[in-house]
Formats: sequence, structure tokens, C-alpha cells
Amino acid sequence: MKIEIKRLDDAFHLQATNESGLTIESDGAEAIGGHNRGMRPMQMVLSALGSCSAIDVLYLLRKQRQQLDDIQLIITAEREKDKTPSLFTDIHVHYKLYGPLDEKKVKRAVDLSMDKICSVKKILEKTANITWSWEVL
Repeated sequence: MKIEIKRLDDAFHLQATNESGLTIESDGAEAIGGHNRGMRPMQMVLSALGSCSAIDVLYLLRKQRQQLDDIQLIITAEREKDKTPSLFTDIHVHYKLYGPLDEKKVKRAVDLSMDKICSVKKILEKTANITWSWEVL
């Protein structure tokens, strides 16, 4: 795995590119001179957690022959106050799943992702209390 990062302006706007040429952009907070042209790095960490788990859940529900029409995740987090670095202390992931789904299979898929499969969750749980909830709509 390889990521290349390049600077896009004279402040903090950066672009990360993977081996396939796909990109994401990040930027610093306006308080330090950023221009709000990309997500902050810690927001990207939460996005990585959500994306990692969503892929797991999509895969597991497909394997269980569940008709998932859509999925949305809402991730909230708290960080250490007045510390540098300021690590996450608490993270909550809420899954909204749409379709005629068996709730037992949804619970199993979400729990498997968060308890055993999601690599990003496994990294973050070393410093943060991570909880999750879900609903079928």
C-alpha cells in the first residue's frame, strides 16, 4: 500500500493519491490558516472508520442474501480537551439500514464488523471507547 501526498496551495490544502490514482483532499482549520477546502485529518479518520465498517456490513448482508436498499452511517466523536495531540476518547457509530431486512442478520453483521472485522475500529479502540447502534428503516 502506498499513498503520495502533495501540497495544493501555499497553506495547508493537501491531496493524497493512492496507487490507482484515486484522490482525497484535506485542509487545516481556518483558525490556523487553512481554507476549508478539504476534510481535517481527524475527520478523515472517522470517515475511514465508517467506510471500513459499512463495507463489512454491505458484504456480510449480501452474503446472507439480504436486500439492502441503502445504508447511511452517522459518526459522532469526542476528543481530549486541551491536549496535543488530542486523541479520540469516545466514538459512536449509528447505522441506518433501508430495506426488507431481517433484524437478527443486521445485528450479526454490524456486531461482526465492529467486534472482529473492521481494521480501523481495531486501531481506534486502543485509545477510544467505541459504541454503535443501528436501525432498520
